[in-house]
Amino acid sequence: MKVVAISGSTIGSKTKTAMLKVIAIFKQKYPQHEVILLDLAEYKIEFSDGRNYFDYEGDTKYVTETIMAADALIIGTPVFQASIPATLKNIFDLLPIHAFRDKVASIVVTAGTSKHYLMAEQQLKPILAYMKAHTVPTYVFIEEKDFLRKEIINDDIIFRIERLVEDIVLTVEAFEAIHAIKDAKYDF
Repeated sequence: MKVVAISGSTIGSKTKTAMLKVIAIFKQKYPQHEVILLDLAEYKIEFSDGRNYFDYEGDTKYVTETIMAADALIIGTPVFQASIPATLKNIFDLLPIHAFRDKVASIVVTAGTSKHYLMAEQQLKPILAYMKAHTVPTYVFIEEKDFLRKEIINDDIIFRIERLVEDIVLTVEAFEAIHAIKDAKYDF
């Protein structure tokens, strides 16, 4: 399985810190799977102008093609102005409408306060559904108080990340089994 973790902002450290923890847990529990971090702060990505994603060049082409080749996505996002960052929205805009068909998507949100916990439900999940992702129902929401010196210090958050990683693997395996049953019906 190829898993792509996206740190969906060009500024700040909390989302990247959270995504690095997710990747560390993933590699510890499921070392047989390939996990790639796309930290959007490390790439120069063009604004979407309506072209097909494979017509872009450089970092934009690499990021979009890496996402398209994934079996599962872990989307990490901070909350900016009660919404997702423009950087992350641009990634969605660069991809085709059905980009996440047959992909499992999960969410990790970092925020300064608990007042923004519904952002994932009201904004991010509808985008993922529109793009045809199989979204893991639960997500991890991490507040400012859960971090100290670029580390997650809340054991409950670590537990929820471990559970999210497990849910991702189980969901991918379940959909692979469903597709195998469907494919077996055809005699060619």
